[in-house]
Amino acid sequence: MNFEKIVFGFFITLAATLNFGFTIGNLGDPLLHNVWELAAAILVSLIATVLKFGDRTQLGAVHLATSLVADLQLIGSGIVWTLYSHVAGSDPLSTHQMATVVSLSAGALFANTISVVLMITESVMLRR
Repeated sequence: MNFEKIVFGFFITLAATLNFGFTIGNLGDPLLHNVWELAAAILVSLIATVLKFGDRTQLGAVHLATSLVADLQLIGSGIVWTLYSHVAGSDPLSTHQMATVVSLSAGALFANTISVVLMITESVMLRR
C-alpha cells in the first residue's frame, strides 16, 4: 500500500462527506446546518487541495481544478454566512439567507463528487 495514496484518498473522501453532512437537510432551516461543520468542510477541503498540488498529470490537473472550485464555493458560503450573521445582524439566519449559504455549499458538493469519482476511476484503471 502507498501511504501517500491513502492520505490523499482519506482527505478527498472526508472533504466530500463533511460537505455532504453540512448540505443535507431542509435548504432553508438554519437549525439543520451547523457553522462548525461548514468550517470543518472548508478546512479539510483546503488540505485536500494542498495534497493535489504535487500531481503533474492531466488527471491531477482536473483533480486540482475540482478542488479549487470546491474551495471557492465553500469559502464563499462561509463568507456569506459571516456577512449575514455579523454585518446584517441576522441571527438566526432567515430561510432565504440559509438557502443561499447551503446552495453555495451544494455547488462545492458537486465538485467534490466529481473529485471522488475521478479518484475511484483512477484507482480502477491502475494495473498491478
